[in-house]
Amino acid sequence: MNKNKADFGTGSMPKLILKQALPLALSQVAQLLYNIVDRIYIGHIEEESIAPLTGLGLTFPIISAILAFTLLFGQGGCPIFSINRGKGDIDKASRIMGNSFTLLTISGVILTLLVSILAKPLLYALGAGPESFPYAYSYLRIYVLGTIFVMIGTGMNLYITAQGSPITAMITTMSGAVLNLILDPIFIFTLNLGISGAAIATLISQVVSFLWVMRFFLPSFGGKAVIPLSRKSMHLEPSIVGSIVAMGFTGFVMEITNSLTQVVCNRTLKFYGGEMYVGIMTIVNSVRSIMGVAVNGIVQGAQPVLGFNYGAKKYDRVLSGIRYSCMFAFVYTAFAWAVVFFFPSFFIGLFSDDAVTNAVAVPYLHIFFMAYVFMSLQFSGQSTFMALGKAKRAIFFSLFRKVILVVPLTILLPRVMTDAVSGVFYAEPISNVIGGAASFTAMYFTIYRKLARKQS
Repeated sequence: MNKNKADFGTGSMPKLILKQALPLALSQVAQLLYNIVDRIYIGHIEEESIAPLTGLGLTFPIISAILAFTLLFGQGGCPIFSINRGKGDIDKASRIMGNSFTLLTISGVILTLLVSILAKPLLYALGAGPESFPYAYSYLRIYVLGTIFVMIGTGMNLYITAQGSPITAMITTMSGAVLNLILDPIFIFTLNLGISGAAIATLISQVVSFLWVMRFFLPSFGGKAVIPLSRKSMHLEPSIVGSIVAMGFTGFVMEITNSLTQVVCNRTLKFYGGEMYVGIMTIVNSVRSIMGVAVNGIVQGAQPVLGFNYGAKKYDRVLSGIRYSCMFAFVYTAFAWAVVFFFPSFFIGLFSDDAVTNAVAVPYLHIFFMAYVFMSLQFSGQSTFMALGKAKRAIFFSLFRKVILVVPLTILLPRVMTDAVSGVFYAEPISNVIGGAASFTAMYFTIYRKLARKQS
């Protein structure tokens, strides 16, 4: 019964995609709540100061780097796991998943040690100043203790979705997120621990999510995985590790370049405007994170469906899946743009009580989101490349948008614009248009049209 439940080779493609995408989106909402709830509460610690939120924003590049390794070893294995499961090679799929688990565990331990030792110099290198450093360090030194839990919990939760149990994956992160929502005000305000309390609440919540994930994969604890996690499958195999890294390198590059972009933006904003504008960028990125959850759920939910049918050589279903995932992504990003455009003060007010900061932030939020709809093209193109095992192409377009477009524009635009700060924010919509169009066009001509010829 479980095998039939996880079969993506029959049934309506849009229904299969939405069935995967909706719980995955809710799961990502829950995952997002770990940080967003922290940002909301931290933004209100001091009513007349944005320093706590600025300090939190300075930790984002480090947190993004941790997520990058999670995607490298977690998300990297899922497409080839789905393809092998579609081929009926269950043993190979099991070994891929087991190798992912081992890689996540080892990298989690190493990153915990490195960040714990280098936290202070890292934060100063990322642009921390006298006002923001105490908040940044207080949060990071506790948050990093949960690295191994968040990496395994997030990385292995992707395999729960890939096995056709997206609702279980949703519950994984929902349980931790709800707990974080409850614990944050207790630790921050009731126990008067401030930003350290937010980190403690997040740490406890991540441990709970980790335990729920492990329960799913272990039959001895009542797990219901189609392909359970076994000790034998955890033995590292060079060929499998190489495949996982090759596929996961796309997500890794996306997050590492995201981290690089955050560093460049923060340092540029601090140079031209001061720490307040770093706080504004933290707010703007938080809004982008909120609005990006659904579209990420759509394209990531489509990946196991596309991968399964590609492995089964059902190319007509792959073409249908690409069309529907692109359409869903476009409609949603257009809706998200409209909401942000007409209600900017609502979103900014979630994160700050400072009236001056909020008034300054509105035009920058509008600039940042002005071409958001083009991100649907970026997401659709890269996700299709990932789902069908075309990792190198996905990596290229991730690098193209972030490294070749965003970073240089962030540095150059402030030098040629009257309002230097706005130049940092204009880098995003310009890169969305150029990068999104390039990614989608390449996917159409190198994947979609070729599959259409095979199908005919």
